[in-house]
Amino acid sequence: MSETQISHLSLRNPRSIVRKFQARPQHEGDGAIVRRSIGRFELKYYDPFLLLDEFSISAPAGFPDHPHRGFETVTYMLEGAVTHEDFEGHRGTINAGDLQWMTAGKGIVHSEMPASQGTQKGLQLWINLSSKHKMIDPKYQELQGKDVAKVSKDGIEVRVIAGEAMGIRSPVYTRTPTMYLDFTLKPNAHLQQSIPPTWNAFVYILEGEGIFGNLKSPTAAAHHFLLLGTGDGLEAWNKSSKPLRFILVGGEPLGEPVVQFGPFVMNTQEEIDQTIEDFDSCSNGFEKAEHWKSQSMLGFEF
Repeated sequence: MSETQISHLSLRNPRSIVRKFQARPQHEGDGAIVRRSIGRFELKYYDPFLLLDEFSISAPAGFPDHPHRGFETVTYMLEGAVTHEDFEGHRGTINAGDLQWMTAGKGIVHSEMPASQGTQKGLQLWINLSSKHKMIDPKYQELQGKDVAKVSKDGIEVRVIAGEAMGIRSPVYTRTPTMYLDFTLKPNAHLQQSIPPTWNAFVYILEGEGIFGNLKSPTAAAHHFLLLGTGDGLEAWNKSSKPLRFILVGGEPLGEPVVQFGPFVMNTQEEIDQTIEDFDSCSNGFEKAEHWKSQSMLGFEF
């Protein structure tokens, strides 16, 4: 049995909830609303995770042209769609259920804007890269919703964004070893999910309410972030009359220094200074930024 596979045996040492808080709405980008859990004052960094946003955007709001270096962004759409484009000429639409795993590496400039009318909702997770991977060439891994691994059993449905659960594995390659699981538990369902013992892990609740860690824990509801303690897995129960949906994310800590300046994440201040110089001079990975603007910035219709 894989260490990240659902087990029907009792976990020897289930993880408890060591910290819990509600992600409250805040403004970000150009008129966007995000519920930020990782990357704000309560939790600036949770190795290897730099940021987790539950975002909501309606045209003309969005995330216009902006740079990244030194980490990966994982965009998982929940409702509606966004159009993504970058200075390498990569362009496409991320629809509900779709996944985009973008490795910014040494540099990317891109935009993420609403693809249609109405409200577009999704999750964006930033995953740090080790020093040996920070300056690799940008790469994309993209999956349409129909191609995301999914399985249902015993009142539990899981969509495997990264890693493995219930005997199925995501094709996504994670340079920083990561599991990213989207669970829906029907009423009265009970989940036992293994997590590698040395990894950091958390839960973010999307819909409904549930009990996590042990049956004596208080109920946690939508938009709450649950930081998990040490142990070999997660137990969760849905004791309500409505479905419970949440993501379980875990990753292997890098254990490296982190120096962040907005969308740039490196290991030292000197590397951040160099990154700012590279971006300002459109060099060393940012060459194409000098003359590029997204179609949304040029005023074109999607």
